[in-house]
Amino acid sequence: MRATLRWAHADFRAHRGEALFVVLASAGIIASLLLAGALFGYAANPWQRVFNQSHGAHIWLHTRAGADTAALSRVDGVAALSGPYRTTATTVESRGARVGVTLRAAGATPPETGRPLVTDGSWLTAPDTATGGPGAGNGAVVLEASVARALWAEPGDTVRVTGPDGAPHALEVAGIAEVAEPRYHPGGGPGIGWVLDGTLDEVAHGDTGQSVGLRLSDPDDTDFTVQRAVTLLGADRVAQVTKWQQARDEAGGDDRLLGQMFAVFGLGALLAAALAAAGAVGARVRGQLRDIAVLKAVGFTPGQVTRGFLVQHLAFALLGVTLGTVAIALLGSRIPGRIGEATTVWQDLPGHTALMIGIPCGAVLLIAAATGISAWRAGRVPPVPVARAALPTAAPMTALGRRALGVRVPPALVLGWRAAFPRRGRTLAAVARLALPLVLISVALVAWSTLDQFRTRPAQMGLPAALTVRAGQSAGANDAEQERALAAVQGVAAVHPGAEMAALVPGQTGTITLRGLGTAQHPYPSKVVEGRAAAGPDEAVAGQGLLDLLGVRVGAWVRMTVEGRPQILHVVGRTIEPDSGGRVITTTIDALRERDPELRPDFHALVLREGADPVAVSAALAATAGGSLEVRQTPNPVDRLEPARAVIAALIAVLALIGLIELLTLIGTGVRDRGRDLLALKAIGLTPRQIGSMIVTAAGLTALASAVVGTAVGALLGRWLVDTQGASSGIGAGVAQPPSPAVLATVIVGAVLGAVVAAALPAARAARRRPADSLSETL
Repeated sequence: MRATLRWAHADFRAHRGEALFVVLASAGIIASLLLAGALFGYAANPWQRVFNQSHGAHIWLHTRAGADTAALSRVDGVAALSGPYRTTATTVESRGARVGVTLRAAGATPPETGRPLVTDGSWLTAPDTATGGPGAGNGAVVLEASVARALWAEPGDTVRVTGPDGAPHALEVAGIAEVAEPRYHPGGGPGIGWVLDGTLDEVAHGDTGQSVGLRLSDPDDTDFTVQRAVTLLGADRVAQVTKWQQARDEAGGDDRLLGQMFAVFGLGALLAAALAAAGAVGARVRGQLRDIAVLKAVGFTPGQVTRGFLVQHLAFALLGVTLGTVAIALLGSRIPGRIGEATTVWQDLPGHTALMIGIPCGAVLLIAAATGISAWRAGRVPPVPVARAALPTAAPMTALGRRALGVRVPPALVLGWRAAFPRRGRTLAAVARLALPLVLISVALVAWSTLDQFRTRPAQMGLPAALTVRAGQSAGANDAEQERALAAVQGVAAVHPGAEMAALVPGQTGTITLRGLGTAQHPYPSKVVEGRAAAGPDEAVAGQGLLDLLGVRVGAWVRMTVEGRPQILHVVGRTIEPDSGGRVITTTIDALRERDPELRPDFHALVLREGADPVAVSAALAATAGGSLEVRQTPNPVDRLEPARAVIAALIAVLALIGLIELLTLIGTGVRDRGRDLLALKAIGLTPRQIGSMIVTAAGLTALASAVVGTAVGALLGRWLVDTQGASSGIGAGVAQPPSPAVLATVIVGAVLGAVVAAALPAARAARRRPADSLSETL
């Protein structure tokens, strides 16, 4: 063992440059993976991120006015209070949309506990320091992000607020904020807004309640603390209790969706990183075959050689992993932009410690396995160094190559092709290793393109109607007149009456949504991806979630119970259905009227003309109807996945770095393995420029083959993964959108250009070498 360690130390001193490359490659790969993990945690845990950044409260108590909430600070386990805040129930309207909002009286300085995180605009400004902009003094409001989306409100807009007395008030939106509380959604509880005390007095006129947040020392004591708090205040004074688990569970679907998608990317990136690091180690072993043969000749056993390489490269890997981990732990938060912010927040998220330990350990284990294989191959090297010169380094020149040289094709191109694809086994291994990061990049681009498709072409993703209109109690027009009035608004292409109701599935073990939308003469343009659209009586289309729930396929007859009466429909198609987890069956409103002739539409779905702005159309509808219509924008699932864009972009950068390391390894290995060929080519008259061009051409051709294979496989794999995820979530397969050919071509061109640039320096160094410098490589 002592001789092995001495040889390892001497080898390190003799090849410091190669050892430094292995260490830095390992450190860079681990740092990239940890940054990717930080971004994954940042995007896949939106609620936890907001909770940690805002120093959120675990419990919110909504009480009647006059409750002594100050006593709650003395309850055991309560670390801090947020508030109490005076509150009042209001209705906020903007551009035809109407949302129930609980206004909270807040100060000009946001609180430390339960602090709203302003994402756009500014916080409220005290009247004595007002400058006239958004948030200046009384008359301003800060809206919670989900409320602002429902109202299409932005900083600087004016919204109409109706208080408990029915009097309207005009408030200017000062900013938009996020909080770790349940989000607003139509049909659910009210949203949240913040105003100054003076504004609340003007709106409420004394009709107020109270809200107070409790931050606990131990979140596991939430239920016990709620019992003590309610007992202390009096059950008759507590109107509602909101616990942190409710808000977390509400956002849990988004977390799981993002988490599953990023888990696939993360595992693939880890595998690509381990292969890149292992490739660097294997290349170094192949570069020392002459030294290994000498060791065998002086008496080293195969076991000693294997142990020597294994110990040496494991030490390099451990050193690189440690450097990368320490660098991210100490300096990651100082990186500018979203990456530094994600790293800072990630330190407080659940699973941070597990990932900080698991990613490096997993990488070390994979590198150790690959190193063990390379070390075992090193132990089998024969102790006859001259035997290397007797073995051909590449396949003989083919007839096609000789003919190409005969017709004056540039020698650099012909010899570069021969160097890039020497033997089938070695060529396939090199192309596969370099193609793996490109496969993952293409998968990420499929996810990106799918998100873009939801945003730019929602009709192709099951969202043909951009707006939903519901008539208020004051609307006196009949259905036909209302449809004509809606269709006359500029920008509206079609108006489809609709009604929704809950239905019980056979056996009454679950509830689904039965939707009547459109008429037989003017059917609703659902996106049918399997089967056909509903055309005849009692025909319907269904989402993937409903088919999975009932265990049926397209073509089946489905029986359900609606308000105690049976409804039987023939499922003739499957649609992309983003609502209600896909547990929706849609027919025409005419089919529902056969069961209930008195059925009237609950709403009207508006399909807009190409290029029409939903916000402008909504404002025109509100102006036309004089406030008697409630206009809502159709929820788009991509709104919940918006954080994924930054993570996908960062993942592409990480994979590009891993691919660059793999490319540098392949280029270095190729130059070293072809040392005798370069010597022979110089001897027969090739110029240094031709030698350099040959090396660059070989790198470019290898990258081209890998890029073509990687993008093709990645596009197919990405489409399958996205469709599988869509099917498991209930939306249904058929949502995947592959990148455009121009994007894939850009990836291929970028990979080739990167290979050419990366090969330029090794090619220049190889071209400058003299024949005498390469004589030792014949051994």
